[in-house]
Amino acid sequence: MTVTIYHNPECGTSRNTLAMIRQSGVEPRIVEYLQTPQDRATVARLIEDAGLTVREALRTKDTPFEELGLGASAITDETLLEAIGQHPILLNRPFVVTPRGTRLCRPSEVVLEILENPGIGPFTKEDGDVVIDAQGNRIA
Repeated sequence: MTVTIYHNPECGTSRNTLAMIRQSGVEPRIVEYLQTPQDRATVARLIEDAGLTVREALRTKDTPFEELGLGASAITDETLLEAIGQHPILLNRPFVVTPRGTRLCRPSEVVLEILENPGIGPFTKEDGDVVIDAQGNRIA
């Protein structure tokens, strides 16, 4: 199974998502999208395949979102995609692509919807939140 994660190693949600993928028995292709920004077509495809609008895929916290005035409803998707191209931090993360689909994995346990083996066993996030308990029950 080919899995790709568009990853930011500084993000706890992204690290938790990566850990769940690995715990499922898959070593994914990791794209550190801040170091290797994706072209406009790739970003647009990720967003569309995840069933989101461009605006829904934006990260507003700790980004230049406000200073660029991107909150205005008149801003077009093309303008938003151009802004993501210039400031990749505006793309929310992590996006994960598998043969079962594409998701923006916020919260990180969304990745379980598209893993071939979602029965990954017990899993606790970095912050101590239990996602799957010792009996294999999904908590979150």
